[in-house]
Amino acid sequence: MVLNELGTRINSALQALSKEPVIDEKAVDALLREICGALLESDVNVMLVHKLRQNVKKRVDMDALATSGNKRKVIQTAVFDELCSLVDPGVQPWKPRKGKQNVIMFVGLQGSGKTTSCTKLAAYYKRKGMKVGLVCADTFRAGAFDQLKQNAARAHIPFYGSYAEADPVQIAMDGVAQFKDSKFELIIVDTSGRHKQEVELFAEMEQIATAIKPDNTIFVMDGTIGQAADSQARAFKESVDIGSIIITKMDGHAKGGGAISAVAATGSPIVFIGTGEHVHDLDQFSARPFISKMLGMGDISGLVETVQDMHLEKNEDMMKNLAKGVFTLKDMRDQLQNILKMGPLSKLMGMVPGMSPEMMKGFDADESTRRLRSYMSVFDSMTEAELNSDGKYFEDESRLRRVARGSGVRPVEIQALLHQHSQFGQIVKKMGGPKGMLGKMNPAAMQQMAKNPGAMNPNMLKQMGGMGGMQKMIQQMGGMGGVQDMMKQMMGGGGGGPGAGGLGGLGNMQEMMQQMMGGFGGGGSSGGRR
Repeated sequence: MVLNELGTRINSALQALSKEPVIDEKAVDALLREICGALLESDVNVMLVHKLRQNVKKRVDMDALATSGNKRKVIQTAVFDELCSLVDPGVQPWKPRKGKQNVIMFVGLQGSGKTTSCTKLAAYYKRKGMKVGLVCADTFRAGAFDQLKQNAARAHIPFYGSYAEADPVQIAMDGVAQFKDSKFELIIVDTSGRHKQEVELFAEMEQIATAIKPDNTIFVMDGTIGQAADSQARAFKESVDIGSIIITKMDGHAKGGGAISAVAATGSPIVFIGTGEHVHDLDQFSARPFISKMLGMGDISGLVETVQDMHLEKNEDMMKNLAKGVFTLKDMRDQLQNILKMGPLSKLMGMVPGMSPEMMKGFDADESTRRLRSYMSVFDSMTEAELNSDGKYFEDESRLRRVARGSGVRPVEIQALLHQHSQFGQIVKKMGGPKGMLGKMNPAAMQQMAKNPGAMNPNMLKQMGGMGGMQKMIQQMGGMGGVQDMMKQMMGGGGGGPGAGGLGGLGNMQEMMQQMMGGFGGGGSSGGRR
């Protein structure tokens, strides 16, 4: 992704600043010159780049910093905050409310990925537990209803459309009415793609909006459109009340900077970014986590939200086993199933702090997914007794050969899986039991932490031995570098190298944990990597 290349260049400029023996006006100018050049090459509007440069210069007062011992952190924080301001118009995006009937209308240019985005958004809110329906009111493009029908069927989402009715306004009204009668919580209406010069189609869009009275109108913008995004976004906003934006095609060679900055300039917030064709390839957009992830600092809040969607608290048997320091093959199978449900592995790995774009270059997401699916075949070939064990049954080679024949996986690969299970088991054994960190927590506290990892209250932290206990837990796991190494082994390799830890030791781990306890606000420290 080109945005990763932008993040790499900005990150390199910040690292170069860290190596400067003297931080003076000349060093700051060199930093800003490199960052502004990278932004301009990514199609970011020149006026916005100039504004960013001026704002950073205003915030970094070299005279005031003359006596400061932490100039680098002040400068890095200023750059991070201004990058966030570049993509954040300061408007709170509309969100559907559960238990209420919400209607969303999609509009955008032809070929922007509108129909695919409708299904992605529907699947996203379906994972959140909402009852979602899709309506195809695109009668202009041949095959539009067939495409939506196929996408909806694959995602198991109810849909409405008509081959006989030619009036898109009538289809939209009938579809919304039908889903409302069936008590659906979220109804997403797909409309025809149109260009600002097509006056008739714009009038049709206004008629649909008047008829169905959407709670929110989402403008889908093609990430490859570049500087032309500004005029198109303004034309749509003048015709209908654009509440929020989805930017698509950000997985290829689209520079994306033009679309992002132009959308920010119109005052409408970006809510999601499309990063591929699969139904999971839709990333929720929030300025600080987006910039943090782009710079290789991870996205803790996104990772926590993804974990929440897994509903780990419902697996009571696993929670009890963890507290006892027991990790069975069945527990491992359940966790790998959860990982597969979380969407593309490259997306998941990108959320892990320290997993920079350079490290991800050697990561083959398709191969890793194939490996995990083959592991699931191995687990499916085991007996219940074998699944509920710690793997000792497979010291008997006849059992190993039987599972290999049943799963179609080579015995050596099964032995590698058992070895990885043993490694995880050792970690759980250290963390669980009466003397371990998890063993000190009561089951209710463990379930609460699994249900909402970001809302760890002080009492729960105290049960784990305070911040020192958290650090001890990380040390037991071999540090963050050890966790990343284990993840890469499980997924089938990846970049690695001496910089794999990427977090600067336990000092930065403590800062990261404190940010997590504080609700992922990011703040100035998010940009303060040393």
